[in-house]
Amino acid sequence: MDMTRREYHTRDGLTLVADVGGPVDAATIMLLHGGGQTRHSWSGAMRRMMGEGYHVINFDARGHGDSDWADSGDYSLKARGADLQTVIGDRRPVALVGASMGGMTSFYAAGMGQAPQATALILVDIVLRPAAAGVQKIQAFMMAHDRGFADIEEALAAVVGYNPERKGRRDPSGLMKNLRLRADGRLYWHWDPRMMAARPSAEPPAWTEDLLAASSHIHIPTLLVRGGKSDIVDDEGVAELVRLVPQTEVHCVPEAGHMVAGDRNDAFNDGVLDFLHRIRFGQA
Repeated sequence: MDMTRREYHTRDGLTLVADVGGPVDAATIMLLHGGGQTRHSWSGAMRRMMGEGYHVINFDARGHGDSDWADSGDYSLKARGADLQTVIGDRRPVALVGASMGGMTSFYAAGMGQAPQATALILVDIVLRPAAAGVQKIQAFMMAHDRGFADIEEALAAVVGYNPERKGRRDPSGLMKNLRLRADGRLYWHWDPRMMAARPSAEPPAWTEDLLAASSHIHIPTLLVRGGKSDIVDDEGVAELVRLVPQTEVHCVPEAGHMVAGDRNDAFNDGVLDFLHRIRFGQA
């Protein structure tokens, strides 16, 4: 299954980089990664979805991976939603699959009319009001390594320290896709640190008021894929989402944490594809 690297140009002059694959005339799945990640976090899911016959677009968000950083420092939901609108173009129907920051972007865009082609919404371990303890943990991790790492093993140790479930299962070569070597010889996470300075911040997610405003406009089939060991999504957050968006289904992956697709990729893919099949996504 071949994937093609493609570039998209936003209204405010940024270049977004994506991997695109699958039949061009098929229903489209948009993959939106979480804050601090890159499109490579979806590699396994993308291959599986392409194998199921979907057209898949998997792009690096502004400020991440191979996409441009915003000189203006604009990492708002409105800007991210506009980016999503640019990447979707005139494709339809579209299923939005977003993890954490990407899930919030998808939710906002669907609710605020920036993705009118969307006929399905899949939120990956994110709710409108994330649990405070988990948010603080993410924030501490993302702000702790501003001086970079001496080598890949040091970076891997930091990841395992944040998520011990990854011990013994993380491929250092895969981790390099989230790092860049700078002139000082050290490795740095490849995302714009100005995201953390913005208020509300992109990651940890802090867009609750915007999402609450969008929630009354979400009428398409919606799935929440929840990590059973997540410290970001709690029962209260799930209850609020289901109350505000009552068509929401909840699929729990018991052995996964916040990084559901990375922790238990097969179980994640099974849950998402079963949902898309049941709602007859892309079927006439």
